[in-house]
Amino acid sequence: MDKAGVSRGSSIFFVVAAISAASAIGYNVLGSRDPTAGDPAAAAAPASIEQLRALAEASPDNARAWQQLGFAHFERGEFAEAAKAYERAVSIDGGEAALWSALGEARVMASERDPMPPAALEAFRKASELDPRDPRARYFLGVQKDLEQDHEGAIASWVALLADTPPGAPWERDLVRTIEQVGKINGIEIETRIASAMGGRMAAPQIGAPGLPGPTQEQLAAAGSIPPGEQRKMAEGMVARLEQRLRDDPSNLDGWIMLMRSRMTLGEPEQAKAALDVAVRANPGAAARLRAEAATLGIR
Repeated sequence: MDKAGVSRGSSIFFVVAAISAASAIGYNVLGSRDPTAGDPAAAAAPASIEQLRALAEASPDNARAWQQLGFAHFERGEFAEAAKAYERAVSIDGGEAALWSALGEARVMASERDPMPPAALEAFRKASELDPRDPRARYFLGVQKDLEQDHEGAIASWVALLADTPPGAPWERDLVRTIEQVGKINGIEIETRIASAMGGRMAAPQIGAPGLPGPTQEQLAAAGSIPPGEQRKMAEGMVARLEQRLRDDPSNLDGWIMLMRSRMTLGEPEQAKAALDVAVRANPGAAARLRAEAATLGIR
């Protein structure tokens, strides 16, 4: 895609897509999870659960309101409540893959014994039918294969997901680790397959600043349906949430790098530099890596 033809709004949308994608793969891959996975409506949500519930109940036909409520419950670890809210969302709009895969993950997390409840599997399969590229559904359908002792099939699914993962994506390292662990436990050769999957990828075009990967065509298409002002508001909300997570866990180097990228894409180089300074103070042993990453982003 010609970089000159990419709109500023699409760059902002990349911030949202990138931050949510960093959390979209599933609980076995990433420690932090974001059940909105590609539909970042929760960024502009009111602060309290009570406000969110009131808005949802006042808008019984608004899937986004119920999605926001589900997201908030999930963030609080209230997985059963999150599942109920997502059930309402998909009953209103059953055509969104991200809603179905979010519902599936909430059902998995709400289960005390079954690692893949039938209702969760049903939701992931529905998401996959709607969008075969939904990363969260793809990951969990691979988990189901592993649970069924089809370890080869699980690894094949995850390797295919890795092949579609943008180079340097925040979840890339953890996805590779999952493949390596399952391969080692089950005596399956994976090094050549991982190398082939990663070597066959092409870096996306850069946008906004040196070192920033561009959005996929699917992300750009989605961005085109969202008003630019709302894109900006969503992006700023997602960045604020990321900053809060980093305050709680300042050792998350990938999170700091994502924050710096996001600030640069939003046209906020001073805030990006401030993030670098805080990250270095919190992680003096990783200062060289953080500064190197910042340099590729054009942070001085």
